[in-house]
Amino acid sequence: MNGILETFGLATRGLVADTGAIYRLGASTASIVFLGPFRGQRVRLRAAVEQTVRAGNNSLFLVALICSLVGMVMALQSAYQLRQLGAVDLVPNLVAISITRELAPLLTAIIVAGRYGSAIAAELGTMKVSQEIDALEVMGISPISFLVAPRVGGLLVALPCLTIFADLVGILGGQAITVSAMGMGASRYVELTLDALVLEDIYTGLVKAVAFATLIGLVGCHQGLNTRGGAEEVGRTTTTAVVRSIVLVMAADLFVTAIFFIRA
Repeated sequence: MNGILETFGLATRGLVADTGAIYRLGASTASIVFLGPFRGQRVRLRAAVEQTVRAGNNSLFLVALICSLVGMVMALQSAYQLRQLGAVDLVPNLVAISITRELAPLLTAIIVAGRYGSAIAAELGTMKVSQEIDALEVMGISPISFLVAPRVGGLLVALPCLTIFADLVGILGGQAITVSAMGMGASRYVELTLDALVLEDIYTGLVKAVAFATLIGLVGCHQGLNTRGGAEEVGRTTTTAVVRSIVLVMAADLFVTAIFFIRA
């Protein structure tokens, strides 16, 4: 029992310490992105665009597949209960709101953390181990400006775009099941979905996507920049980046949901 408590305590202490370091890295990155141009620092827009394309392109198929399947499952599960109450017309409402507010941004963030967040940690970790980052510092080039800012900026564009795409395919997945299994007309499904959705449902998911993108990018960069040792440590860093990204994404999801719940 003492061993379990000790392991839990060490893991919690490490997470708290890393959270503080990630906050400082985020503050430095924001300073470079928003204040750097006024100080004569060059913003690497081309690199940011390349990272945006890379993050979005690598995750597009998985986002489409998983979110469409989740939309189908949501439709089946909700119809199972609502059909007993004679309220099948509420299935599009439930699917649309669940997808846009919660499932699309959350699932997209988890996919991107596994696909792109791990890649960030592995790349920067390899550069750190091979002393490429030290070479940048010797040449007077800030690793945050050169490496971190383009990756975080790319994620801040890619993840909200992927979330909107996930909203669409999730709702279409629910429509496919509702039309084929419950006999509801496709136009009727679309009409009920549009009646159920309001603008707040959409931007709630987008606010979450922005928060998740920031966390995934900063965690991946932080773990990569703090890699020590050899190839084995790069692998450990990559695993740690994915796990901590998902934990922080879930915590941020709760926090943002609570804010919108209180406002409502």
